Amino acid sequence: MEIAETIVKAREVVRSWRSRGLSIGLVPTMGYLHEGHASLIRRAKEENDQVALSVFVNPTQFAPNEDLAKYPRDFQRDSALCSSLGVGLIFHPEPLEMYPSGFATYVEAPALGLNLCGRSRPTHFRGVLTVVLKLFNILEPTRAYFGLKDAQQFFILKRMVTDLSLDLAVVPCPIIRESDGLALSSRNAYLSESERRAALVLHKALTQAEASVLAGETNSLQVVSAMKKIIAQEPLAKLDYAEVVETKGLTLVNEIVGETLVALAVYIGQTRLIDNFLWKANNK
Repeated sequence: MEIAETIVKAREVVRSWRSRGLSIGLVPTMGYLHEGHASLIRRAKEENDQVALSVFVNPTQFAPNEDLAKYPRDFQRDSALCSSLGVGLIFHPEPLEMYPSGFATYVEAPALGLNLCGRSRPTHFRGVLTVVLKLFNILEPTRAYFGLKDAQQFFILKRMVTDLSLDLAVVPCPIIRESDGLALSSRNAYLSESERRAALVLHKALTQAEASVLAGETNSLQVVSAMKKIIAQEPLAKLDYAEVVETKGLTLVNEIVGETLVALAVYIGQTRLIDNFLWKANNK
């Protein structure tokens, strides 16, 4: 397994693969890898000749009051996991490598960030789109793999690939959960024991919402109201948002028809967690 800390080195590795006609699966991450990331790596390994994984805590997607400085990091553990799963390259640059002095070009899709996480994190997706486009340009993947826990991110990145005519496929992968339903997240490491128990309220709210839709409820206001009531019953939980959007333009909808995203963001203590379910017309 190669570890590249510079763009030049990373390009040397992937271009040697490309010169031999090998397909490349990319797994972009911010490190502190868990089983959710491992599932992406396994999928990429199954569908490509080589796997490249990035470990980069991207400063441009954090607002000044967010958790950039304390975001969990353990590159030694990440490297061991990647090696065991057959990753061919880890790209692990420093911030100045990705954003050198004078950096001034960003990628934006403002209309797609008006709802969900974009409302409380207005600069977040500009940072995500910019860094992911840079990763695509540096690592030249055939396919890139993203977990649907960050569903809004996936749909925005999918639109970027389409709008900018990028020559790769973005592959959505299922949310991976603990046995009790909590969606895996690197930020779960912040939770105390009591907060960890309280965090189950997200899955409880979404499970009951999905059951009501499966039973025939299509009024998004009713679904959102029911989720809010469940969240409000947990003393350690503070709701950021509960929203229902269609997946093409990520605009709010009154009816749950077609492909629809039902999503939550909730603060458990000081930790902001997100979760969702994706509804399609053929879910029934």
